[in-house]
Amino acid sequence: MTLIRKFLGAAAAASFVAGSALADPALIFDLGGKFDKSFNEAAFRGAQRWAEETGGKFLEIELQSEAQREQALRRFAEAGANPVITTGFAFATPVEAVAPDYPDTKFVNIDGWMPEVPANVQLINFQEHQGSYLVGMLAAMASQSGTLGFIGGMDIPLIRHFGCGYAQGAKAVNPEIKIVANMTGTTPTAWNDPVKGSELTKAQIAQGADVVYAAAGGTGVGVLQTAADEGILSIGVDSNQNHLHSGKVLTSMLKRVDVAVYNSMKAGAALETGGFTTLGLAEDGVGWALDEHNAPLISDEMKAAVEEARAKIISGDLEVAAYYTNDSCPAHDF
Repeated sequence: MTLIRKFLGAAAAASFVAGSALADPALIFDLGGKFDKSFNEAAFRGAQRWAEETGGKFLEIELQSEAQREQALRRFAEAGANPVITTGFAFATPVEAVAPDYPDTKFVNIDGWMPEVPANVQLINFQEHQGSYLVGMLAAMASQSGTLGFIGGMDIPLIRHFGCGYAQGAKAVNPEIKIVANMTGTTPTAWNDPVKGSELTKAQIAQGADVVYAAAGGTGVGVLQTAADEGILSIGVDSNQNHLHSGKVLTSMLKRVDVAVYNSMKAGAALETGGFTTLGLAEDGVGWALDEHNAPLISDEMKAAVEEARAKIISGDLEVAAYYTNDSCPAHDF
């Protein structure tokens, strides 16, 4: 039920616009591709669910370069797509620039921030630090070496936000635990570099890490693979990645990008815009994955401890510090 398009030059782009149906929603994947087994793939699953339930179709594109961001937004808006959904913080600036030119089109950006949100834009953010706190607890309880690893993708506040929650959860279990953290890079290519992810994993293992959390998009595939090959545990992110290496992935920090996309497509032209939506533990926007692939790794004591912390975070009895508050983390110096 999807219409798959890539920009293949001016002629193809013109054909794309001419052949698009009015009022179909559109989904623009960030660099790394829709089958990154993580962030983008979660977005794709949400769109698929909407299509299967409604019988509708959606337009989509996988970007090949940074330069295509604004072009893709304008092409979809001119084609009559509504809403136009974008994945990733890097879309915030292009959406902010394009939205005023298409006041009848509603735009969604997942993970971005704008100082002033245009009337036809909805920003959707997540409390990643809350979910990361829970998997940090699990990591500390599973670790036998007393050293944990964290591998981020692009070095930006959002990824430090993940890492900060992880470090807080781990140190809540073991204040003496050591955390080794590395970022893959400083450009968007950091999201899709599994070879670098593998190299960083090996380096962290050499420093004693026996559980490694990957918050790195497609790069994380290399992290999880190497962790499995080297006999340590890993933690997936965004999508449930437990099945990628059954019995070797401790858990996955779920970020329900699929729900955000599904809800946006379901609302369609009636989508509320002009502000922010934030999804955390209380809204089931983040969480941790427990299934047949990792159940043998999670003891009853581990599960009880994490569920107790989850309840306290939701009630407000436990506050997880956000990296964004002061661009710093109380549990680790990123």
